[in-house]
Amino acid sequence: MARVRLSVQERREELLRAAVEQIEARGVAAIRIGDVAAALGVSNALVLYHFSTKEKLVAAAFTYAAEGDLAHLRKLLARRTTALRRLRAAVRWYAPTGQAKGWRLWIEGWSASLREPALRDVARDLDRQWKAALTEVIAEGVAAGEFECPSPMDTALRLTALLDGLAVQMTAYEGAVSRARTQQWADEALARELPPAVEQGRPRG
Repeated sequence: MARVRLSVQERREELLRAAVEQIEARGVAAIRIGDVAAALGVSNALVLYHFSTKEKLVAAAFTYAAEGDLAHLRKLLARRTTALRRLRAAVRWYAPTGQAKGWRLWIEGWSASLREPALRDVARDLDRQWKAALTEVIAEGVAAGEFECPSPMDTALRLTALLDGLAVQMTAYEGAVSRARTQQWADEALARELPPAVEQGRPRG
């Protein structure tokens, strides 16, 4: 059966999805142009036409995955509800007990970025945007009198550092931490970082 002719953008997205799957399965170091081509039944030349090197393909694949995650994060944080509820939804989704990211993919990316400058730029930009989005909503909650937080930026850093670390433990060391315990720690961290605001001796909200 003849393959459906795709637009340039559709073909590029198809290749990026396949690359993400291959990175998750094989790792950044082991993946080859031929693996992505074989997964789709296309030629190596076609992959190279869109991404001239393996390094560019890998960096583009991580960018593609990051954009999808960031779009979902912004959707969660844009809901018409309290800042605290939006943050809880974001933390539960981001945490390794939720559906955020293929954690194996991102752990691969962090490791490879130590040697790949282009990939390091992608990882750094993703990290910056996650923290900026959380910082903004935390600041909104403080301004609305929902909770106290002397430094929204520092809180965003600590929360994401905790979740990233738990994700590594759960992904690299099966059974090291249970899903229930991970979720409990994430909820406790959010409550600890953002205690209810107090006005004239009484909690607000």
